[in-house]
Amino acid sequence: MIELKNITRLYRSVEVSTAALRSIDLTIAKGEFLAIMGPSGCGKSTLLNILGAIDRPTTGSYHYDGLELTRLNEANLAEFRARHLGFVFQSFNLVDDLTVQENVELGVLYRKDLKGQRSNLVEAALDRVGLAHRARHFPNQLSGGQQQRVAIARAIAGSPDLILADEPTGNLDSENGAQIMSILKGLNAAGSTIVMVTHSRAQADQASRQIDMLDGRLLLSVTRAV
Repeated sequence: MIELKNITRLYRSVEVSTAALRSIDLTIAKGEFLAIMGPSGCGKSTLLNILGAIDRPTTGSYHYDGLELTRLNEANLAEFRARHLGFVFQSFNLVDDLTVQENVELGVLYRKDLKGQRSNLVEAALDRVGLAHRARHFPNQLSGGQQQRVAIARAIAGSPDLILADEPTGNLDSENGAQIMSILKGLNAAGSTIVMVTHSRAQADQASRQIDMLDGRLLLSVTRAV
């Protein structure tokens, strides 16, 4: 499904060049649940941004189902993200003055092919995370765990091939974190490919494969039967 070859990402200033990623080679199979771990500043989020076609690599190639993403222009990348990717962030990134329903609808707003199906898709996504009864509430009326479930509903409303989760439990207590992990594992069991950045070894152990990073490099890959 995904193949990265010799991916590097450099950030340059007038006086210095910093390598965030160094010669990354990575293959991710369809239906895999991959956890990426490492200390702060090791390149985890940069790698996730490359996978999400938010950032472009300085060198190397990124093939997604045979499509070379590094050759696409910004308009085509935006369309690719809307059709194929779902994003879950540590800070939820909900719009405070929109209802839960309206926040989830943002996940399919730019899908012209789904225009007539949006209401049903939003309802199904909220039902999947157990929040259909909160559709008319606003984010500030929800707990942190509920807000993250709304963010997951937004990510999955358009049935993306790949879900990218950046520290999805980082702002949650252990009970709510466990609920989010249960939802992600359920989505994976239903066929979604998931890549999750996390600092939690216990949560990484629940993925089907775990990669450790340090100083912009992949160090170790462990596959588990889960």
